[in-house]
Amino acid sequence: MMKSERGAEEVNLRIGLLGGGSWGTTVGALVARNTSVMLWARDTTTVDEINCQHTNRKFLPDAKLPKHLLATTDIAEAVAGADVIVVGIPSQGFRQVLEDIKGHIRPWVPVVSLSKGLELDTHMRMTEIIEDVLPGHPAGVLTGPNLAREIMAGYAAASVVAMADETIVKELQKVFHSGLFRVYSNHDVIGCELGGVLKNIIAIAAGMGDGQGAGENTRSAVITRGLAEITRLGVAMGGEPQTFAGLAGMGDLVATCTSAQSRNRTVGFELGKGRSITEIIDEMFMVAEGVKSAPTVMALAEEYGVEMPIAAEVYEVVQNKREAKRAFRGLLKSSAGAESDPG
Repeated sequence: MMKSERGAEEVNLRIGLLGGGSWGTTVGALVARNTSVMLWARDTTTVDEINCQHTNRKFLPDAKLPKHLLATTDIAEAVAGADVIVVGIPSQGFRQVLEDIKGHIRPWVPVVSLSKGLELDTHMRMTEIIEDVLPGHPAGVLTGPNLAREIMAGYAAASVVAMADETIVKELQKVFHSGLFRVYSNHDVIGCELGGVLKNIIAIAAGMGDGQGAGENTRSAVITRGLAEITRLGVAMGGEPQTFAGLAGMGDLVATCTSAQSRNRTVGFELGKGRSITEIIDEMFMVAEGVKSAPTVMALAEEYGVEMPIAAEVYEVVQNKREAKRAFRGLLKSSAGAESDPG
């Protein structure tokens, strides 16, 4: 049993964390302050570096990791004894990793997603995939305005853990809450999850404007109108309106649309400078979920009868159907009615 560094009650849970990217490693470092963590990653070099040098320079070049954060390339080792599984795998590889752990996970162990994407073929959220592949395991999500490098540098941040079971959520708060990283609870899994997914599309739009030097007034308009789009679709899909005004909605949206660390904003910024989406993606070693999610988001908007003009423009650009410059100007020229109207 380990004593929490924040001086709170002890956390006696073993955590299996799947994924050695920037956010997965950051969450592993936070949780390791409270209880035991075994992180799984495919790359042997990454695992050896975490265990021996207590760094992950590929994804977190300036960060020092806790010495008691352990890593393995054996997914069974990470999962078999775990009381909670945390999955930091990009959306398109999420299902396969869950399939890989089916034979190793203990019954009824909660599974928490860190991913902010949608499965392309099924349009499913990550918690829906958890319920599909691992029925009987409580499914939840940790989300919010969380830029990994800032958190590892010690800056204050806040996040939300959402799950239907309030008892489990309270225990998960103890697992994730660490120092200046404050974790709130929410029962609205759908809203919290969709907020994290949909803001990526709007961040690409904001980046497109920034890449063209559109100015802060324009960025503010894109963020605000983008939030209206996110809320319309999120509520139509079963989320609660107030969720989108909180950390999982507005909070995550503002951080992702304004930070140079945001991969989705960076994609938009480069598009705004006139570069092609293929060229931009080929240079990135981390996933920009908004690019992959755009077709699914537009399909859902059509399915639920929700107008999303900003998301539609982004979709056209990332599908190479329109230049960013023309799309962004077209967006600004859209007719305006009442602020409460769509569009």
